[in-house]
Amino acid sequence: MSSGKLIVFSAPSGSGKTTIVRHLLGETDLPLDFSISAASREPRVGEVDGKDYYFLSAKEFRNKVDEDAFLEWEEVYKDNFYGTLKSEITRIWKEGKHVVFDIDVVGGLNIKKQFPKETLAIFVQPPSIEEMERRLRGRATETEEKIKMRVAKAEQEMDFAKKFDTVLINNDLSVAKEDAYQLVYNFINK
Repeated sequence: MSSGKLIVFSAPSGSGKTTIVRHLLGETDLPLDFSISAASREPRVGEVDGKDYYFLSAKEFRNKVDEDAFLEWEEVYKDNFYGTLKSEITRIWKEGKHVVFDIDVVGGLNIKKQFPKETLAIFVQPPSIEEMERRLRGRATETEEKIKMRVAKAEQEMDFAKKFDTVLINNDLSVAKEDAYQLVYNFINK
């Protein structure tokens, strides 16, 4: 397979998209692999370079932008860049697999715009902003300031939901996982 399909999962932080993506990657009948994003932030506890993200300095990130190494990229917060390296897509397609993204809303829509027929764009929506904030606090991985920034950003991101192919409401995680499986299975087998 020199090219395959692209499955984009986007959502505000705390919506459960990463949990859903990890579930799908564990389903052996789905030939999927994870597109590892590049980020110019410090790793969180337990995150591994080259597995969770490619961690770059802001300068290294800007250099890769200048080299046209990214399919898409964005400055999410000041000097805090995220992006998808073109080499990730090539790597996964060469393995004969389809690419799964756990990506920012704007980045997800950029991929859909570049590959409209090959991309299934799924917006994972929390039942409410309050529940999303509760989930973020439950992680205990971020400062109060970061949580407030993420909640404010989530309120803006919810407006993008209608631009996605489908909205998956994560009210019950087991149901959301099954719904996501069906969406992806149907898409890669059509």
